[in-house]
Amino acid sequence: MTPQASQVLVETSLPLPLFARGKVRDIYDLGHTLLFVATDRISAFDCVLPTPIPDKGRVLTGLSAYWFAETRSIVDNHFITMDLEDVPQVRPFAGSLAGRAMVVRKAKRIDVECVVRGYLAGSGWKEYRQSGTVCGIALPAGLKEGDPLPAPIFTPATKADAGHDENISRSRMAELIGADLTRSLVEISVALYTYAAGHMRARGLLLADTKFEFGLDDAGKIILIDEVLTPDSSRFWDAEEYRMRGPQISFDKQFVRDYLESIGWNKQPPAPPLPTDAVEATRARYLEAYRRITGRELS
Repeated sequence: MTPQASQVLVETSLPLPLFARGKVRDIYDLGHTLLFVATDRISAFDCVLPTPIPDKGRVLTGLSAYWFAETRSIVDNHFITMDLEDVPQVRPFAGSLAGRAMVVRKAKRIDVECVVRGYLAGSGWKEYRQSGTVCGIALPAGLKEGDPLPAPIFTPATKADAGHDENISRSRMAELIGADLTRSLVEISVALYTYAAGHMRARGLLLADTKFEFGLDDAGKIILIDEVLTPDSSRFWDAEEYRMRGPQISFDKQFVRDYLESIGWNKQPPAPPLPTDAVEATRARYLEAYRRITGRELS
């Protein structure tokens, strides 16, 4: 039974300096730290939709906090706390932001998205059909959509503040940020994917692909930032529902994308509202991903 939805949050307007407002997150500057608030906004085809998904922000925040703790032995991260009562500047808003906000360390963002793929899907499948490669990496002939790859592959993308991210080669990544940093990020990203994929498989999920974002702290050390291994940043498949060679059922925005495709929307703003069934189906998948991964219900 799907738990009752909490109060929906579409946008915040806190009396704090606004650092950035993204498609989903409102970020405030606390001086030496940042306040990340995950709203219930949802985007598709690079447009924010007018209809929110209840509890989505709490799922994103809770899962990120969970994975930050789980992966700290692989790489340090920017997470400080979700207990907003401990942060004087934020304490007055702790009740309304409970479960959907975290305080994090500031970092110098590395402007490359680190994508790791274990299965052939999404833009990787599209490129493979055309050239037999993914981000310039040659793959065996004859693979079909949804097939597992021989081994996880690292496929970076440019980090775009607006519009589509663009897949790039590893050599292009090295030109942008340097060869040494590229080697380190490849190693860390693949290690994170490998650990998370094993963790999820034990819970009945397949991690098809995911993206990581990294920054440099004040000492120049690489740290994991933003969100991590959530339905917004990853493609999860149900292991029992998995079928090789075809599109899979994902724990993400699939119902939203399917609806928008079905009505013939031209994918230009403004985006159309979502019907109730698409909202509820999407919410249910997000909550199920949270429950499977963490072993507990979203409270």
